[in-house]
Amino acid sequence: MNDQLRGLDRRSVLKWAGLGAAAVGGSSLLSACGGLKGSSSSSSDTLKIGLVSPQTGPLASFASSDGFVVQTIQSALQGGITSGGKKRSIEIVVKDSQSSPTRATEVTKELINSDQVDLVVSSGTPDTSNPVADQCEASGMPNVTTIVPWEAWFFGRGGKPGKEFTYSTMFFLGMQEFADCFFPMWERMDVSSKNVAALWPDDTDANAFREGLGPMMEKAGYTVVDGGKYQDGTTDYSSQISKFKRSGAELFTCTPIPPDFQTYWRQAAQQGYRPTLATVAKVMLFPSEAEALGKLSNNIATDVWWSPSYPNESSIDGTTGQQLADDFASKTGKQWTQALGSVYSLFEVAVEVFKKVSDPKDKNEVAAALHNLDYTGMSGQLNFAGGPQPGIAIQKPCGGQWRPGKKFPWDIFIVDNHANPNMPLTGDLQPTFS
Repeated sequence: MNDQLRGLDRRSVLKWAGLGAAAVGGSSLLSACGGLKGSSSSSSDTLKIGLVSPQTGPLASFASSDGFVVQTIQSALQGGITSGGKKRSIEIVVKDSQSSPTRATEVTKELINSDQVDLVVSSGTPDTSNPVADQCEASGMPNVTTIVPWEAWFFGRGGKPGKEFTYSTMFFLGMQEFADCFFPMWERMDVSSKNVAALWPDDTDANAFREGLGPMMEKAGYTVVDGGKYQDGTTDYSSQISKFKRSGAELFTCTPIPPDFQTYWRQAAQQGYRPTLATVAKVMLFPSEAEALGKLSNNIATDVWWSPSYPNESSIDGTTGQQLADDFASKTGKQWTQALGSVYSLFEVAVEVFKKVSDPKDKNEVAAALHNLDYTGMSGQLNFAGGPQPGIAIQKPCGGQWRPGKKFPWDIFIVDNHANPNMPLTGDLQPTFS
């Protein structure tokens, strides 16, 4: 057991965890060593959902709103749901992957074998989502993941074109969506060359960009200036910066882990590499990252797949995206994050599927229903039967840029909606260093 938890009473532990009680419409108990744990009862009247996300470690920003989402879902479903012709309560069991693939596998096994959940949801890059999905697939456990490019999730797990995973599904973006988001912004910049500096490490996420987005860039007339594969945690980017400067690349893109980008971006500024427009993926998605870089965050562009300004509503209770963001700010004092909408939608998917099946305890029936689910909710329409590969639902992003905010230090403005014309613009595209 974590020494920090010794001697704390139940209320103190709940407050420390930031997640509140884990039961929705039923009783609960707390396992301080294993996260929040629902009732040990295996009653058919209770359906258990396991959540795995990187609540600590270098990817913790992806899970910063998870506690609020769990509490919100608890409140919305406190009366239970009707599934298989009877009223059932919902229990949520939360596990921390610690930003480690190994730990993600371990806690997923706990959810399946010890907690006996009925469905697993996960979020936060391939480091968590892929091992969670792999373990669920091996154990015959229905699961849905998000915030991982579908190519990194599908091909990164050995997927074969046209052949679905039996139990695994996901929703997010793919390389085509990143291209549809980034390329229009590049085209609007007054640059002297179409060289694009690319900071791509040697990991599942970045290699999907290298092998997928890279050829798309070349086909569109851009020249990829690849800084070369490097290991996560690198602290000196002088060689990459020197290469980018020599190439004259005025456009920049990347897919590192957040702490590495902050190190790189500071070093690039110090060494005089300031691209006309930076369009980044996997980083600068959350306010905490913009705050960490301060003025260097100004007009960095990224993909925006969820925003309070998007006209989406909860399929559970009709809550709008703006209401969800406002409630988050009111109760936590913090700024909304894109993961807020995505993690909320993970639970929407679970509820939608449970409502559709005749027996929510039948893992095969639940998995089949997941693969055929098509609904509209907090993340817009998610059609798991109509994606680029079976079991994959695609979202349409917009281009956003970080600028000083009014209520919070930094805010993200929607500056390009070529990929999703239905989404309203909230600002004009500007050069990164302007």
